[in-house]
Amino acid sequence: MTNYKDIYRHCCMLCSQENILLHKYCRDGVKMSVQSILNTAASLLSLTSSQPHTRARGVQLLSEVLQECYGDLTEREVEVLIAFYENRLKDHYVITPPVLRGLKALTKCTVLPPGSAVSMLRSLFQDVHVQSLMLAERACVYNMLINLMETREAELKGLGADFVFGFVQSMDGERDPRNLLLAFQIAKTIISRGYDLGKFTEELFEVTSCYFPIDFTPPPNDPHGITKEDLIQMLRAVLTGTPKFAEFLLPLIIEKLDSDVQSAKLDSLQTLTVCVSQYEHKDLAEFLEGLWVSIRREVFQTSSERIESACLAALTALTSCLSRSVLSSESEDCLSTFLDLVLKDCKHHLSEPDLKLVWPSAKLLQASCSASIRASHVITASVMPNIVEQYNIWSHYNLLCFPLCVFPPPLEDSVFLAYRESLCSMVFSALSESNSSLQITATSVLTSLGQQTGDIQPVDLGHICLQSERSLSSCFSQTACLPSALMDQDNTEASEKLSHHAVRQRCLSALAAVSVHPSVVQESTPVLLEVLSSAHTGSVNFLVEEVVLACRSLQRIAEQVQDTEETGRCFHEVIIPRLLGLTLQAALQDEGSSGHRSPLVEEAVLSAMVPVISTSCSRLQPQLAEQTASRATSLFLNGDVSFLPDNSFPSHIQLQSQMVCLLMGCVHCRNELLSELEEMSCTCTHTLSYTSAAKCFAGLINKSLQGALVLQTIVHWYVSTLGLLKASRYSIVFFNPQVAKALLVRYHPLSTTLTDKLFSLLDNTDLGSMAADGFSLLMSDSADVLNRACHADVRIMYRQRFFSENSAKLVQGFNAAPQEKKPNYLKALSNIVNKLPKQVQVTELPALLSLLLEALSCPDGGVQLSTLSCLEPVLADPPAALIQQLEALVSRLLALTSSPAMDVRIASLRCIHALSRFPVHEVLPFRAQVLRALARPLDDKKRLVRNEAVQARGEWYDGSC
Repeated sequence: MTNYKDIYRHCCMLCSQENILLHKYCRDGVKMSVQSILNTAASLLSLTSSQPHTRARGVQLLSEVLQECYGDLTEREVEVLIAFYENRLKDHYVITPPVLRGLKALTKCTVLPPGSAVSMLRSLFQDVHVQSLMLAERACVYNMLINLMETREAELKGLGADFVFGFVQSMDGERDPRNLLLAFQIAKTIISRGYDLGKFTEELFEVTSCYFPIDFTPPPNDPHGITKEDLIQMLRAVLTGTPKFAEFLLPLIIEKLDSDVQSAKLDSLQTLTVCVSQYEHKDLAEFLEGLWVSIRREVFQTSSERIESACLAALTALTSCLSRSVLSSESEDCLSTFLDLVLKDCKHHLSEPDLKLVWPSAKLLQASCSASIRASHVITASVMPNIVEQYNIWSHYNLLCFPLCVFPPPLEDSVFLAYRESLCSMVFSALSESNSSLQITATSVLTSLGQQTGDIQPVDLGHICLQSERSLSSCFSQTACLPSALMDQDNTEASEKLSHHAVRQRCLSALAAVSVHPSVVQESTPVLLEVLSSAHTGSVNFLVEEVVLACRSLQRIAEQVQDTEETGRCFHEVIIPRLLGLTLQAALQDEGSSGHRSPLVEEAVLSAMVPVISTSCSRLQPQLAEQTASRATSLFLNGDVSFLPDNSFPSHIQLQSQMVCLLMGCVHCRNELLSELEEMSCTCTHTLSYTSAAKCFAGLINKSLQGALVLQTIVHWYVSTLGLLKASRYSIVFFNPQVAKALLVRYHPLSTTLTDKLFSLLDNTDLGSMAADGFSLLMSDSADVLNRACHADVRIMYRQRFFSENSAKLVQGFNAAPQEKKPNYLKALSNIVNKLPKQVQVTELPALLSLLLEALSCPDGGVQLSTLSCLEPVLADPPAALIQQLEALVSRLLALTSSPAMDVRIASLRCIHALSRFPVHEVLPFRAQVLRALARPLDDKKRLVRNEAVQARGEWYDGSC
């Protein structure tokens, strides 16, 4: 059989008589036959032909072979081939294109001899005028640079500024958007990796900034999928990458802001916002006035909300940059100079509330204030006296909202400390106004004030609560019912009614925010409890959302109030009994024939009450917590209502099952409840009731101090009940995982009995899918009962232990299951793996990879999303097993980019984005396929999907070879 070396001997003689095995595989991955090689071997003799076109065909054949076998070459072979190709660059111009393709293949070799990268580039820059080449050849040059910058950075930096000059010459005049993306990537790398720009800084800026702002519209049905946003983001990364460009970029931005083209203004403002994060005050000092004039003009005169928002964002970034600069004794305070400009042009408009410039001025001041503590002090000190004065003159003066955006983080020397008295007086006055918009603003200010540590004293906070209570009472009396028919009436009336609800919600949030001190809690909690009472009786028409917010406000108070005996007794003696009493009244009323349905029987409200009671009990002293638990247990078992306020209940009542959820917050170790909770969990069909009972039961089992025999009896009884299917289907899919988790998190050996039962249910035709969902509950953190905050016995690493003990069962069950049951196992696997720590996922993924790939094809969107969540962090450092399955992974991920579920589309695009960082030689075969497939999500109807698609596609372009 003919030897490959003999076939290519003619070519090798041109390369210092070296024998080189030039190729093994053709482009489609199939080994070339001996006959096909013999048929093409004669072409290699043309390398010595006197005709340029004949020589070009010979070089073309050699380059095509190298593109397939560059990875098999030795260092000596690469050295010889580089010398051959460099010599050919001096040949006729028709030979240049195939020479460049050959050199590009050689730049991907891992065995490039030292100094060969510099040698290739010197020959390239000296002997080739890049912009006279065709599109494909220019792309070839850019890809050569990208390859060498990735693998031979140190050598290229040794060229100094000559490398930058060579690149500038190569790029100058480029027009094709595909090549521009490559050129921008090279420029970005030069800047970000610290290449020496030398005296060519301005040249590099000029050769890239001539495209700013990007004005590109892709043709219809563009197969390359390059978008205007791709080019904008890449060019912006170049222009904003170094402070060395400041003296050239800032005048350019000012010039473009004077343009009449809206897209140019927007691009300029967004670029300014990004670049100043890299700059210091000395880079900006010369251009501050020009920038401020342009920003001020756009805000005062803008007809576009996008432009206005971009201006305010740029102003905040600009002020932030000046604020963080370190000043020396000799340097000018640029922040003070700049803020003087802002105040000079905006402050006087605040005294003209009837003119149109008052709000643009306020927005500019807010944007400056929000940048830093120092800026907020300067501007607040200047404008707050004016705001207070104007409020006293104009009762409708709504610039009270100004402080909302200028509160700094809580500090002892808070910015509003000097204005405490006047600010409180102004807020209190606004709360009593009939203008609902002003009331909403005032309550917003209260919410912010309550979060400050140095602004308002406890006595002022008490005053705030009293004023808020009066405001709430006023709102209650003014607001009538809001029937659904109202939406068909006059829009002005409907808007006014809705604004009353907004005022209430603001007041509720404000009360919670300021209730930090015990004395304030004594004043604020009765107001919130009165809201619940009014909602229950129907004396005021509260929306369910408002009742839920009142409960959350009580929870927030319980979380943040100072832990003292006074507050503990307030919750023990007032808040918890009142909540239980109101809920019981609502439940009994709902059972009767009354026409009014209390919102306190709604699941959303009951669910919001649970964390109020739970948080309150966790803050109680042990003795009070025990008393609260005893009262709740007695109420549930015996109907004991003696401790409830407004006790007008019958002497003997049967507690409503819906109220069992409230037990989760206060019952910890009451084993006498077990039988009642067990029966309710297995027989009740009311969702909130059986889920709450199951959680309570699980919590008691977890904390039970009874002997192993008692627990074993309970578990065995439960398993036998499930086996006979005497319990309802609801308990099978919820009670079992809850009880199993209660034992699992404390490492109890009986947990295996229940988890094995859950595994067996995966083969159940009716319950298999729901049983798979149970594994998510089993592995998830518990927010209400089975956590350390609720004193549960939770051991470390219980998830890892469960996975290591049961993963083999899952794999075996999947392999043995019939095809129609396999999705249940995939769903269970996805739910388990998704909750494991990321480090464990990376370790265990290779063994489960085949199943996870199957899960990506599962029609269940939840399984797809959970599996993608598992894969994304693993793709950052992929194991070898994953790379071996790359083809299957790519095809499944691309299919999911068209999923009906937005979350699945986003997660799949993020995984595809991560794949772009794999070794180039691994992902290169899929590049064209991925780029074509990613063109579709670029037009997705959801903006978040489009953003992910742009980023993913950009990285696949950036990482191209």
